[in-house]
Amino acid sequence: MTADLSSPGALTTAADTAPSVVQTIDWLAVAPPTLTALAALLVLVADLFLPEHRKKLLGYGTLTALAAALALLIPLRAGDRVTFCVTTGAQACSYTADHFALVIQALVLGGAFLTALLSLDDTRKIPAGEYWFLLLASAAGAALLPASRDLATLVVALEVASLPAFALVGIKRGDRRSSEAALKFFLSSVVATAVMLLGVSFVYATTGTLHLTEIAAHLDDVPPVLDTLAATGVVLTLVGFAFKTAAAPFHFWVPDTYVGAPLPIAAYLSVVGKTVGFSGLILVTVVAFPSYADVWGPAVAVLAALTMTVGNVAALRQNTDRARSAVRLLAWSSVAQAGYLLVPIAAAAYAGDERIGSTVAYALMYAVVNLGAFAVAALVARTKPGNRIADYWGLYATRPLAALTLGFFLLCLAGLPPGIIGLFAKVTVFSAAVDAGLGWLAVVMAVNVVIALYYYLQWTAILFRSPENPEATSGTPASEPPHRFRSPAPLTTAIALTALIGILLSGAPQLVLRFAAVNLF
Repeated sequence: MTADLSSPGALTTAADTAPSVVQTIDWLAVAPPTLTALAALLVLVADLFLPEHRKKLLGYGTLTALAAALALLIPLRAGDRVTFCVTTGAQACSYTADHFALVIQALVLGGAFLTALLSLDDTRKIPAGEYWFLLLASAAGAALLPASRDLATLVVALEVASLPAFALVGIKRGDRRSSEAALKFFLSSVVATAVMLLGVSFVYATTGTLHLTEIAAHLDDVPPVLDTLAATGVVLTLVGFAFKTAAAPFHFWVPDTYVGAPLPIAAYLSVVGKTVGFSGLILVTVVAFPSYADVWGPAVAVLAALTMTVGNVAALRQNTDRARSAVRLLAWSSVAQAGYLLVPIAAAAYAGDERIGSTVAYALMYAVVNLGAFAVAALVARTKPGNRIADYWGLYATRPLAALTLGFFLLCLAGLPPGIIGLFAKVTVFSAAVDAGLGWLAVVMAVNVVIALYYYLQWTAILFRSPENPEATSGTPASEPPHRFRSPAPLTTAIALTALIGILLSGAPQLVLRFAAVNLF
């Protein structure tokens, strides 16, 4: 018996019983990355019509857009919104605005905002329109990634965040160092992405799905014949994210890239780029691959130990008289800090995903103080373009506030008072390793923290030494008086903001862990 489809009632019945394949979109949930992406397009178009002397308006527009994107996180604070969901079969969504996503989005958008502040008066020798477009485009991808809950969206978001960063590193026209840094960054990233996509294809071949929660369910009962394929897919997927986090031995691009890039972009990569990699790594390990914790847990633990050791030993060997040694030290320091950030992820394999809050807390601390350190470096580079560590000798005598804030940031990174937030973050990470039974990793971390004390304290001491030291005038005639200039207001604002947040968090460090204590499920 066939239904009479010519009857209106029959059509209504057929429509009611057929499964809907139309996905509804929660526009508020996707508003932060969407607004950032639209602002990027608007800036690119506006650049065509603005005369050269008004290009600075593009920078102010970028700041406004990033501030608005941050404000749009407030209505989402409940962390209960999902969208782009499969409407048939098992409930699986590609975008989830949960607490984890919101915290990371606040971090990356805030980092992009501070990067824009650092860049506002530093786009004289670079194409302003392209610069602001690329920065906003990368920030849009970075904001999309932590909310992604399927591997396709995750990979696309990762590349949207990364591809503009390649261009930003090499945006200084005619600068050979900048071009070489961009090429090295691009080639190594392309190889890592290819390896990651191969791993994703293996995972898809094993499970038949790309949604993270569905992958986790299917990996629980993988047929024995496919177990090796699944394990290989898990490992290869992790390799791609290990590159993005600058984990050793996938860290080799970091020092040259940071040195060759404009200083604000080096700061952006050290914070936002690293946060993107870590949030992706957390999602694939804890959400998608919990069944293979015995595979990725030991691997991440070894990566953590290797990364912090390589970063600290290399930072220890930096010569204070070498050109751009300050940026190189910050680059190697960021590698070492990546090792600490990996510890709670490794601990999650043994003691549950509640350990991830320690990584998020440490990332918040690191983002604030590292951006602050780069901001002071950008200030010093205005008069000392060589940016040697020796150029900071006696900085307190000429710029006392800059010296005090940089000293505070370095002590935070070292984990020493008055940088209580740095000490608090390191203790939480150390506790995560101990609670998970990773005593050997806790010992390695303790040794590395001691190693790092030397170069952080050495640089801090240089700030407050007598300015008569001849190293302080390397490259400057002895008869020339110390440079005094009026700091650009945006750069001063960035330094003041990071210092204020660091001081507030040091006064109430428990707020960080409470804010970052997120549940991924």
